Amino acid sequence: MQSSGLINEGGQAKLKYEFKFGNDEIIYKYSRFANTELCDEELYINGEVVFKCDFKNSKFDFQGLSIISAETVNTKRYLNKDEMDNEYVLPFLRWLINNTTFSDNSVLIQLFEYVRKMSMITVGNDLLYSNRNFFEDLKNPIYLQSFEDFLNLMGIECKLVLQELPDGQVELYFSHKKLVPFYRTVSSGTLALTSLYQKIVSNPSLIYIDDFAAFYHYEMAEKLISFFKTKYPKCQLIMTSHNTNLMTNKIIRPDCLFILSSKGTLTALCDATERELREGHNLEKMYISGELEKYE
Repeated sequence: MQSSGLINEGGQAKLKYEFKFGNDEIIYKYSRFANTELCDEELYINGEVVFKCDFKNSKFDFQGLSIISAETVNTKRYLNKDEMDNEYVLPFLRWLINNTTFSDNSVLIQLFEYVRKMSMITVGNDLLYSNRNFFEDLKNPIYLQSFEDFLNLMGIECKLVLQELPDGQVELYFSHKKLVPFYRTVSSGTLALTSLYQKIVSNPSLIYIDDFAAFYHYEMAEKLISFFKTKYPKCQLIMTSHNTNLMTNKIIRPDCLFILSSKGTLTALCDATERELREGHNLEKMYISGELEKYE
């Protein structure tokens, strides 16, 4: 999947997503105001228009629904005036998928399944708060062992124990001669790892992690990247970071490293220099020396 977006002078956010499933290429575009009001929406399959919705001017083109064998769908029901007068307009693509029967191999079903498994992970103000559902999961010895293995893989050598307190609640401890309360003694980095672990989902199609290395030593950040690459070999991973130590061929290819400029443009490192980048090049040194400055 590829995506792009911009904010125009009218205050609209315009977004474009490109997907490829087998031989089918899908382009989905929409724009909306900051208040989430939907302005327009378009869907293309293999270059052909499936539908166009201009909500601002109440203009709709559903002539291409036959491309996805949905020409009999009752679009008048979607355009019902009572629904369209709502402050929030339901995207037609979502309505179409929820109100039409498609075959399992339909490209729209593949799109729906992909989008459904997209995950955004943030690590922020929840660092100091334990998740009670997380403790319920840890009651399963397999899940507790999995979490312990994760911490050990990140360089935090430990043995974990979960105990039930007299009031019926459970508490997580480090196992030593005397049990050490987990949440009251760990560093902010370990708390960030714990928060991240709680949000890891099963079988994702895409994971976006914003500023994922903010709380980690650079070696741990490298281990996290390796962990995600190993755990999700078929998943598209997007990670943002200010950590220039991660600009290395050792863990990420130059064509997979991007500079996000102050103007909102993305440039791959391989396109940000006239050099033919090789494995021996020090990418971080090139960046810090200002060789890539015009793309910042």
